[in-house]
Amino acid sequence: MNISYNWLKEYVNFDLTPEQVAAALTSIGLETGEVEEVQSIKGGLEGLVIGKVLTCEPHPNSDHMHITTVDLGQGDPVQIVCGASNVAAGQKVVVATLGTKLYDGDECFTIKKSKLRGVESNGMICAEDEIGIGTSHEGIIVLPDDVEPGTLAKDYYNVKSDYVLEVDITPNRADACSHYGVARDLYAWLVQNGHEAELKRPSVEAFAVDNHDLDIDVVVENTEACPRYAGVVVKNVTVKESPEWLQAKLKAIGLRPINNIVDITNYILHAYGQPMHCFDADKIKGGKIVVKTVAEGTPFVTLDGVEHKLSDRDLMICNAEEPMCIAGVFGGLDSGTTEETRNVFFESAYFHPTWVRKTARRQGLSTDSSFRFERGIDPNGVIYALKEAAILAKELAGGEIACEIKDNYPSPIAGFPVELPYAYVRSLIGKEIPAGVIKRIVSSLEMEITGETGEGLSLVVPPYRVDVQRPCDVVEDILRIYGYNNVEIPTSVKACLSVEGAEDKSVKLQNLVSEQLVGCGFNEILNNSLTSASYYEGLETYKPENLVRLMNPLSNDLNVLRGTLLFGGLESIEHNANRKNADLKFFEFGNCYHYNAGKQNPEKALAPYSEELHMGLWVTGKRVSNSWAHADEDSSVYELKAYVLNILRRLGVNFGALVFGTLSDDIYAAALSVHTRGGKLLATLGILHKKLLKMFDIENEVYYADLNWRELMKAVKNNAVTYKDISKYPAVKRDLALLLDKQVQFAEIEKIAYETDKKLLKRVELFDVYEGKNLEAGKKSYAVSFTLQDENATLNDKQIDKLMNKLVQNLETKLGAKLR
Repeated sequence: MNISYNWLKEYVNFDLTPEQVAAALTSIGLETGEVEEVQSIKGGLEGLVIGKVLTCEPHPNSDHMHITTVDLGQGDPVQIVCGASNVAAGQKVVVATLGTKLYDGDECFTIKKSKLRGVESNGMICAEDEIGIGTSHEGIIVLPDDVEPGTLAKDYYNVKSDYVLEVDITPNRADACSHYGVARDLYAWLVQNGHEAELKRPSVEAFAVDNHDLDIDVVVENTEACPRYAGVVVKNVTVKESPEWLQAKLKAIGLRPINNIVDITNYILHAYGQPMHCFDADKIKGGKIVVKTVAEGTPFVTLDGVEHKLSDRDLMICNAEEPMCIAGVFGGLDSGTTEETRNVFFESAYFHPTWVRKTARRQGLSTDSSFRFERGIDPNGVIYALKEAAILAKELAGGEIACEIKDNYPSPIAGFPVELPYAYVRSLIGKEIPAGVIKRIVSSLEMEITGETGEGLSLVVPPYRVDVQRPCDVVEDILRIYGYNNVEIPTSVKACLSVEGAEDKSVKLQNLVSEQLVGCGFNEILNNSLTSASYYEGLETYKPENLVRLMNPLSNDLNVLRGTLLFGGLESIEHNANRKNADLKFFEFGNCYHYNAGKQNPEKALAPYSEELHMGLWVTGKRVSNSWAHADEDSSVYELKAYVLNILRRLGVNFGALVFGTLSDDIYAAALSVHTRGGKLLATLGILHKKLLKMFDIENEVYYADLNWRELMKAVKNNAVTYKDISKYPAVKRDLALLLDKQVQFAEIEKIAYETDKKLLKRVELFDVYEGKNLEAGKKSYAVSFTLQDENATLNDKQIDKLMNKLVQNLETKLGAKLR
């Protein structure tokens, strides 16, 4: 949110620089980033001075140019060639001197010494539009005779600099979504830090009803959704351009002025945080405002010309016949003011935050008004804002207040009572803060002290502080104003010893594997656990009905908790590929979430929900590129497989207890699965389907592995890290060429081999696969190497032959293998 430095000073007096204000606001929780200088006129009229035209002669080589000499009040006159028809001797004019930068929209050009039709010119005599003070280009600006030559144009036009502070408002701080709201917090900081300060805002005592010529009745049918609704009519207004001061305020914070009536509502919104809407009173049919819901499916066209289908839970501002505005969100196409408007109905209300939030999400609308209403505004600021708007309408549009304020507020919203023991404050902050300081801080934050004892305070927190309703919330407010940096770090730390648990071991192994992958050229990514449900539409592997959905999502792109890490990684790949960085290796640790409707239990609300920690790996693009020592080489799924197997080895997984299988589903085009013998899925890895890559506009193949970290931790829970000397007895290798059916996988050979012998057989490796001529139809040949070793003695031929014969026999029996 943009906050104007000058505007802020209208509500609280201080002598801090913009940078000091930014630092103060950041220290109290209103984090302020950039501080940018802005001017009411672009360029600030720097380099422009007032001059007097001494002489004006026709240009010898032009029928419209003139050669002038101009006194700039700085010594010798300068010669300037001017093409304006109204230039004449004796005039006081605005001159752009050499080096001055002038702006035409976003374009900038610099005044330089030049020759025009052969005559030297040392500046430019300016028109209104050329320096940004108006739109006229009919001729140069001619000023009154009493202006002294040499006067700076910025002084003559009273150009003021301002500073815009970019304040990041957290979702809980709806009270700070305005200049006055920020001023309240700054005032509390100033008081705490010993500055003389006063918090004030303009008086509305001048509000008075001029007549009762245009009375509009107000009826609120749904008081739950609209606890307070107020309005007033101002008649005989003239809709026109706003005065310069109002336009300057809005432009400074990045708003485009529209007309005086609309600008008043925008001013009130950003000044006090009270959203308002202005209706053309003559278009309110039946002379009646009705606040209610309408029938499901009712069509409604908003100001932007888009038709919406209303829900019966959308609160509407209606006239006697039809809806005119979506309450707190967006106005209707025909309800607003135009240049022909003469009578205006100003609306100021407090709508229930939940109703506004749900309507805004349902209709896909987000406005400055809904942003504030859905977080909770000040219900007791409604009338002040309405009176201020009416007074400004009289002042800027010449109107008359034509009825009494209609204020429907059947159940006033009270503040939040909080009991605050001093001991509790001390226990949370970890420091003894004097009672006088605590009272000064809470009072400066407009909390009412209704009772006081030696042990603590009884407070009533104003209703606009929707984030402060508990003692701990008050303590947080006290601490941020007192200053986090003013709480000393203790010289001793109290701790208790604890035994390393499963979570500690998991984190330790995560760090170990992360270091291993980073050493292999991977980058760790961290994606949002919120994602879009659209990614899961039509999938069987991750069914949409198993997603954990948000009741009030921020947007349709963040409406569910992720069921897999896959799509976050693909978003990261897409982001990088779009920036010419397509050779990628990513890994991520993160929780995935699952909903099982079959486990619903009225006594255990969380029973259907579960979360599992997973690890994802993504490999895409080239493995080697632009190397003088190696030809370019694409990444492959076998590279990914090596990474996964190395992770399993590093974790100490017993490969003899694993079952490898093939997998093909709507995620993978081809893949492997890794299970325990008990059927627990530890990992899947393979080539992703083209349809998924097309969804993200990814052109290269992507290889993806998903490791169930929770199950992996169970698999290695009882593993003890051991070591032994390298055997001094030699290993023996035996190779077999096996003829097998095509559907047989190497994993099956490996499994049978380790089942055959668990003592002497150390390694099984596939080093060649052959399919083609000279083989029977439907067959293939595997060349497999077996490594045998005894840790305590040298193997002899009898032992080796016995083991190999047994191995061949098992392969023939279980797989139908034949030796070639």
